[in-house]
Amino acid sequence: MSSDRAAAGRPLRVGACLSLSGRYARFGRQAVRGLAAWRTLDGAAELIVADDRSDAGTLESVLPGVAARSDVLLGPYSTVLTRAAGKLAAEAGWLLWNHGGSGDDVQRASPGHIVSVLAPASRYAEPFVRHLAAATTGATLWITHGRGSFGKQVATGAEALARRAGVGTMHGDHQAALPPADLTGPWDLFCAGSFAEDVGLIRRARASARPPRLVCAVAAGVRDFAGAAGNAEGVFGVGQWFPGAAQAPDLGPAEADFLAGYSALAGALPDYPAVQAAAAAVLAAHCVRQAAGTDRDLLWPAALALNTRTLFGDFRIRPGDGVQIGHTTVCVRWTAGRPVRVQAPVPR
Repeated sequence: MSSDRAAAGRPLRVGACLSLSGRYARFGRQAVRGLAAWRTLDGAAELIVADDRSDAGTLESVLPGVAARSDVLLGPYSTVLTRAAGKLAAEAGWLLWNHGGSGDDVQRASPGHIVSVLAPASRYAEPFVRHLAAATTGATLWITHGRGSFGKQVATGAEALARRAGVGTMHGDHQAALPPADLTGPWDLFCAGSFAEDVGLIRRARASARPPRLVCAVAAGVRDFAGAAGNAEGVFGVGQWFPGAAQAPDLGPAEADFLAGYSALAGALPDYPAVQAAAAAVLAAHCVRQAAGTDRDLLWPAALALNTRTLFGDFRIRPGDGVQIGHTTVCVRWTAGRPVRVQAPVPR
């Protein structure tokens, strides 16, 4: 990565490998548009973006070239690809600004080399679990996960959160029979898999002879869910961001300005993949300008010192390993054809 004084006389070069094609393209393209909207508002940055094709091998081949041309390096979208990028960052001595990999293992894998802006996967379900605990309905929460490690970490975290909140649970994977044969009372469903896995499971669950009382899915946290699911009405979703969830930012553009800029580029409102990428760029640019340099040895301490807020929400990382501890996820519910934020009860 470039090690000169970036802000002196030329734009800050922000590099990223993102999925413009392949299985993660739905979200990688949003991240690119989010960065483009941020760049327009920042006015002193340029973007260097390469397509990782949603493939770890492609990422490993193109990321070093992007890093060599960049002042700061943003991570890819997905826990799988971020795991590969983090390994490269540790080996090469880079600092990777992680906006796309929420897996707990990814966030803590390479202290000093990864700065994460996302709430970890184990805390994804927190606002929905708080909602269930406050409702005190007595239904069993059936927690399922997809094939990847991300879904397993979300499901494991959901089970631990539910246990602490006094919500009864059962668990399985996306291939399990629905409803579970040994579940006789009312049940709720929480699923964490790939977008396609979640959509397929929800369709199957709602069409079953005894459908779940409430449904919540990671996939339902983005606007594309309605078109894919057919009937989204009443489904809860969890995600890293939703309009109106964050307070006024300390750093970077206000939410209204970003939404206007993004809509001008994309003709639509963003989901959280776009906003979390923009937030990573805001934080990286701030640290470069504060430290007056781009060396990892300057930027890591600058990131550790931050206790701040962007349009994405709160930011604070744990000193020992760089895990994000400030940011929290958001719960929405699909109502009249659109996602509406659910105000989760504050834990006592």
